[in-house]
Amino acid sequence: MMKQEVGKAAADLVKSNSIVGLGTGSTTAYAIEYIGKRLQSGNLKNIVGIPTSFQAEVLSKQYGIPLTTLDAINHIDIAIDGADEVDMQKNLIKGGGAAHTREKVVDYLANQFIVVVDAGKLVTKLGSVFAVPVEVIPMALTPVINSIKQLGGKPELRMGLRKAGPVVTDQGNLVIDAKFNDIPNPANLEKVLNNIPGVLENGIFVNCADIILIGEVQDGKSIVREM
Repeated sequence: MMKQEVGKAAADLVKSNSIVGLGTGSTTAYAIEYIGKRLQSGNLKNIVGIPTSFQAEVLSKQYGIPLTTLDAINHIDIAIDGADEVDMQKNLIKGGGAAHTREKVVDYLANQFIVVVDAGKLVTKLGSVFAVPVEVIPMALTPVINSIKQLGGKPELRMGLRKAGPVVTDQGNLVIDAKFNDIPNPANLEKVLNNIPGVLENGIFVNCADIILIGEVQDGKSIVREM
């Protein structure tokens, strides 16, 4: 219920005649559903979406949101996406759904980036709960794992659920989940990880989020507050 409320609150911020980045994950799925409902009711007009994953694309088609590509547009008005961790400086760790590379492209391009989370995703220090997802081209897997170890991280290849073998991203790459006991400087770690040869992108998002919408339960009621 909480995820639904946050998704709906984010969908309500979308204006007619806009290009919308559509994120990945369970909370964002509700936002996509409500944007579709607003379009069907005529409350919202002339919207095109940029999906960040195959999941977002399938949902958008299901709910009747017309889609376009980054080749066809020159800006994104608003992007809505979830996060696995959010710290007090609005830094994020994303990539629980292995879509962080496309999400980063879309979310950074957006004039306004709205993050939808439940209160359980809030942390005082980034990396305290969640590992940093690192997308890596398959041939570079072992050297990248060794480089992450040298940085003090504990790297683990992400394995598929109900699938034999590793998770494969929409780009055909692999994901290493790198656990760091301490991330004193998220912006620096983001750069350092991306500079390892063979790494495509990692899940640290800094200086990117504009609005964080948080769903939580107070007195038995689902409420949405802004950070």
